[in-house]
Amino acid sequence: MSGHSKWSSIKHKKAATDAKRGKIFTKLIKEITVAARMGGGDIEANPRLRTAVAAARSENMPKENIERAIKKGTGELEGVNYEESTYEGYGPGGAAVLIESLTDNKNRTVADIRSIFGKNGGNLGENGCVAWMFDKKGYIAVESNSIDEEALMETASDAGAEDIREDDSNFEVITAPGDFEAVRDAMEKASIAHIAAEVTMLPQTTTNLTGKEAEQMVRLMEMLEDCDDVQKVYTNADIPDDIINGMQ
Repeated sequence: MSGHSKWSSIKHKKAATDAKRGKIFTKLIKEITVAARMGGGDIEANPRLRTAVAAARSENMPKENIERAIKKGTGELEGVNYEESTYEGYGPGGAAVLIESLTDNKNRTVADIRSIFGKNGGNLGENGCVAWMFDKKGYIAVESNSIDEEALMETASDAGAEDIREDDSNFEVITAPGDFEAVRDAMEKASIAHIAAEVTMLPQTTTNLTGKEAEQMVRLMEMLEDCDDVQKVYTNADIPDDIINGMQ
């Protein structure tokens, strides 16, 4: 099982009960704003913005919030100027951690991230130390009890999916980044509901963690994702189900 898919399953189970769910909206608004600033406010002509808006709609973000974020990005409304940064490091047991950030204060962000690593048995590394361990891919997760595997494979493969695999209670559809939208849209047209759909970073290999290291890794990932300046966190850690379930 990929480290990404394992961590994704944690995130989506936690989302329903997470008291800090408001942070999801904050991160989505940041991404919409930056996408609009970099590629313009026309959703049809801006793939990054289109993906960000789709993610916001899947979280039931109000239409006016989305429109306001786009206008802040295009300059029609005053907004904060966020900078994109990537940070890399190692978690417990040497597991690779890759972090994407949008911030208006890089000094604050790097200090916060370094502190979180230090508190959870990890350390912030140099740029390039782990990024090579990940590949950029489209990722769509579907609950396996909601769809016939053959129907999913036919729809996703015909639309350009690279791989379809089963992971615990989910099917995972993997695509090239450029094919992600086409595959997602084809699945939606076929009424195949997904629990996750994003362009992400998938690890080439995984690092197996057990016991205290696995528990530390879950806490590290949770604290990083809870950081206001952090947008996304990826890891190659493979964490046992009993550790995940025990920390829900």
